[in-house]
Amino acid sequence: MRVQRFPKVVYFLCASRVKSRDLAVMSTNTESQTHSLPSRERCPQASGLESVAPLVHSGEETPDPIPTTTKGTIPAWINGSFLRNGPGKFEFGEDRYNHWFDGMALMHRFHICEGSVTYSSRFLRSDSYNLNSEKNRIVVSEFGTVAMPDPCKNFFARFLSRFQIPQPTDNANVNFVKYKGDYYVSTETNFMRRVDPQTLETKEKVDWSQYVAVNSATAHPHYDREGATYNMGNSYSRDGFFYTIIRIPPAEKAAAKEDSADLSGAEVICSIPAAESRKPSYYHSFVMSENYIVFVEQPIKLNVLKFMLYKIMGQSFQKILSWEPQYGTIFHLVDRRTGKESKVKYRTAPMFTLHQINAYEDDGFLVMDMCCGDDGVVIGDFTLENLRRESGDDIDKYYNSLCRNLPRRYVLPLNVDEQTPLDQNLVMLPNCKATAKKADSGEVGFYSIHFSVYMTHEELHNDELLQYGGLEFPQINYDKYNGRPYRYFYACGFGHVFADSLLKIDVHTKELKVWRYPGLFPSEPVFVASPDAAEEDDGVVLSVIITPSKEKSTFLLVLDAKTFTELGRAEVPVNIPYGTHGVFNEMG
Repeated sequence: MRVQRFPKVVYFLCASRVKSRDLAVMSTNTESQTHSLPSRERCPQASGLESVAPLVHSGEETPDPIPTTTKGTIPAWINGSFLRNGPGKFEFGEDRYNHWFDGMALMHRFHICEGSVTYSSRFLRSDSYNLNSEKNRIVVSEFGTVAMPDPCKNFFARFLSRFQIPQPTDNANVNFVKYKGDYYVSTETNFMRRVDPQTLETKEKVDWSQYVAVNSATAHPHYDREGATYNMGNSYSRDGFFYTIIRIPPAEKAAAKEDSADLSGAEVICSIPAAESRKPSYYHSFVMSENYIVFVEQPIKLNVLKFMLYKIMGQSFQKILSWEPQYGTIFHLVDRRTGKESKVKYRTAPMFTLHQINAYEDDGFLVMDMCCGDDGVVIGDFTLENLRRESGDDIDKYYNSLCRNLPRRYVLPLNVDEQTPLDQNLVMLPNCKATAKKADSGEVGFYSIHFSVYMTHEELHNDELLQYGGLEFPQINYDKYNGRPYRYFYACGFGHVFADSLLKIDVHTKELKVWRYPGLFPSEPVFVASPDAAEEDDGVVLSVIITPSKEKSTFLLVLDAKTFTELGRAEVPVNIPYGTHGVFNEMG
């Protein structure tokens, strides 16, 4: 099958018609929301915010490890490297990128051993980075920036170049991921780059389409306890647009490990047709429990026709995405072991989600916890022009227009059939406010369905969270509790354009613990379990703290995960641009 490739689509976006006769009505039902106001309006309006412009200026790499200054205590049992990724270079020569997501990948490593910490960083030597550096201008298009034709070419050649299909970028600036024991940096195209987690040196480029019939993969794979990795990608052919679930088997234990990329054995275990093949949905991640994978088809739409024409029109790729709430939201349930998709379509009101918190099965139900937004009218445009606004009214107005994400719980009943009664709440879990009701048969876009289940969510927070602007970048004790019942998650609070607090939420009581200091901007929190952990939150939380108001005042923060109080910090005299995601690479 021939696959059409699509360029990178990244997050922080709130993104035609639905053929179901009742979906639009149901999506406005007052039962579909615990609160009628959009989350943005429920959070307090900001006033007097400081500019965060220094957080989105180009950084410099530090390829050789340098020492840090420790304050407090870094637990001696932490032995490994905290790896971070994100945009780090925003110009070449006289050319400037337009969007935060366009910046060249800058990788960071905080190596922790016996209570001491060293720091190093390197730019990813992607083809995009190398070509731009060689020409000293932007020659590879990114998410929000279209590369201009070579000025050295004649007029006719420059004109024809607009009709060439752009190649996807390999500027993998989103996350560190792991396949068969090897580390890669990833974005959302078909390209990844293998990297050395010790030196951060760039290794070979890997093309997903050489292994499976997909044109992309997310930067948020899931890992099972047998060592296999799962991810999702897209494929597009004359048969339509499909969302594909990919499985990469564990590395063979007896095989000698070669110093080369290995995705052998990768297979597509399920292909889900888009509800509207000319307007497929954007997604940033997906849900996995012990036995199921759930794909959330949300109303952030990619216009395929505009995609085909966007370079000719000289518009960036971000312009082909739109928020179209009339489609509602569809949850696709897939058996992780057989690849078989459930015939039941689970639906809910229009919402968007970027990151899932956790999912687990409980007495015939699948419980899904996610960070969600419901206000798709105002789209968060993370252009560099917006992010570099001056302190005061300018940045206040921009921040107050942005959507706010809040944690929600959806519950999918797994045993729905012809005998299941209509219009009756099927969720029987104790102390659960989420609902699910079987609806009549009909059509949802492409899908002809025997019956569907319409769900409303439970909010996984109390009103105190609203004071911190909602949250994003959720993390859990993944190794022990992913796909299983759990109690705690950690996240960033967004009382500013970028995260300005760290949060710990107890999903049983909805109680909140907070680390927050004015002028300090933390990265995504990553949990590291202690060697003798007896409880879920026995360990530490790591986060990189940066500040726009002080030069070279970056530090690695170590919090006690249980009390959420500071144990220590490792100060490093560098300026680090605001990043995206990271992982902890434990050393043997």
